[in-house]
Amino acid sequence: MTDLTDTTPFPCARFIKEIGRGPNGARALTPEDTHALYSAMLDGRVSDLELGAILLAYRVKGESADELAAMLAAAHASFEPVAVKHGAYQAVSIPSYNGARKQPNLVPLLAQLLAREGVPVLVHGVTEDPGRVTSAEIFAHLNLAPAQTHADIETSLANQRLAFAPIGTLAPKLARLLSLRRRMGVRNSMHTLVKILQPFAPAGLRLVNYTHPPYRESLTQLFVSHPAMAVGGALLARGTEGEAVADTRRQVQIDWLHDGICETRISAERSSPDAPEVDLPEGRDAPTTAAWIAAVLNGEAPVPAAITRQVELIVEIAQKAA
Repeated sequence: MTDLTDTTPFPCARFIKEIGRGPNGARALTPEDTHALYSAMLDGRVSDLELGAILLAYRVKGESADELAAMLAAAHASFEPVAVKHGAYQAVSIPSYNGARKQPNLVPLLAQLLAREGVPVLVHGVTEDPGRVTSAEIFAHLNLAPAQTHADIETSLANQRLAFAPIGTLAPKLARLLSLRRRMGVRNSMHTLVKILQPFAPAGLRLVNYTHPPYRESLTQLFVSHPAMAVGGALLARGTEGEAVADTRRQVQIDWLHDGICETRISAERSSPDAPEVDLPEGRDAPTTAAWIAAVLNGEAPVPAAITRQVELIVEIAQKAA
């Protein structure tokens, strides 16, 4: 993709005036203004002072579904999609940007189980996050190296049906804005956008998760009200510490968003004190988690029931959409 980035400075005062009035006075930007603003941010045309103001304003105000759609359109235009060949299954993307703090990060197990079923799976995310265990670190102990180029992603998907792509490889412009979290101390809108990216051409199935309940409503509205953003479909569920893998402690609701509708495919179940304990790794560090995942894949330990149900649902939908 030839980079024809406009380098003209983009003044933002009028946008900040709308979105920066606090939680009660702020107003949503029009889709056109939102797209123009985020395109300029991705292209590096917004000064640091204005950029910080915008990111913090949205942190307080929140993004409407219309704004998210415009932001996502700008994000998609900023990187080259991953080419995937048609096969028996639709390609699946799993965002991994939170890592584990208290529980083991089982995103690599989910990805490996899907790949073993024949589903092409792209996990994209950060490679490190202080205080957390990332999927990248676990994949390294499972001998899956991070892709360095788009060609690496496509080759790994074709040969192994599994690839891990750092966001810096998949979408460098988004990675730059995402990295501002460490300078600013809080997450920004890019953290939401990378979790709902459509990385494939043709479009694939996305696993989308949320942590805070209001995002379930805004994400559902996004995919139902904006069909162009929902191509390929999405499975929406509450995340496990912000990761798109089933929670082994309880069954959460999983909605399939496609063709302008929201279809609940798995209903939430309350955790029961009588439920059998789930066999999980004793530690959450990368070597321990990777060793446990390898044991599960070798049949030496059972797959947690919630993850089994998640895999079965993804395989069913990916096959139906292929």
